[in-house]
Formats: sequence, structure tokens, C-alpha cells
Amino acid sequence: MTEIYRIDVEITAPVYDTEVTSRVADAVGNIFPNADITEEFGEIRAEAHSMDHFSELLHRQEILDTARGEFFSNRDGQTFSFALKKQAAFEDRINFSVGEPDELGEISVRVRVDEPTLEEYVDAIAPPTEDGKPIDS
Repeated sequence: MTEIYRIDVEITAPVYDTEVTSRVADAVGNIFPNADITEEFGEIRAEAHSMDHFSELLHRQEILDTARGEFFSNRDGQTFSFALKKQAAFEDRINFSVGEPDELGEISVRVRVDEPTLEEYVDAIAPPTEDGKPIDS
């Protein structure tokens, strides 16, 4: 990505009594390696300003259309949100949590886009596809 993006990514994940806090922190760090992670009682909180690694995972797993659907269906102005399954994140994979909440809880992600527009940012991290391949602009 050659353009400059201004985004704020807020990440939260519950830590249950049966879980090891550091493993939940690792799950968040695997997906958002540049995030500043803090451990609080019963919760992991993180903040990031880049989704480059997240975008790389979307491309590698070939789930760009799925991601775009999640982002746009959970949009509010210049903000979009989504939830990820912890176990998949621990294994450095993206698995969107849809429908019934996961029994281990979810990693909740909220992204506010300041520049450019939300649509342009989503196109950069999860470009539209044709026959499963990103369309070159």
C-alpha cells in the first residue's frame, strides 16, 4: 500500500477463567502484530493504526469477498466493526465470527477511518474480486 491511511483500530477480547491471558494476547498479536496490547482483568485491549498484516492474511486465505461483506454489513458512517474467532487468530488465521457467539468469546474489532473514505480503505485492504482474484484498478 503506497497511500497514507489514517485509521484507528480498537481491539478487545474477553479472557475467561479457563484461558491463559498471554495466549489471548498472542491471538490478538498474531492478527495485529503492530498493536499496542494491554492486559486488564478479564480482558485484552489493543490499539493499532495499521491493518497491513490483516490484509495480507485476507489475501493469503483468499477471503476478500467475505471480508468486504463483513465490513460493509457492519458499517456506521466512517466506522466498521467485525468479530474474529480466538482459536483461529491464535493460529494466525482469520475466521470471522458470525451467527452464534463463539464459546471462547470473540475478538471484537472496531475500525475508524479518518483518511481516505471508508470505501477506499476497504478497497485497499480487501479489494473487490473477479473469479476470486483481486481486480487491479
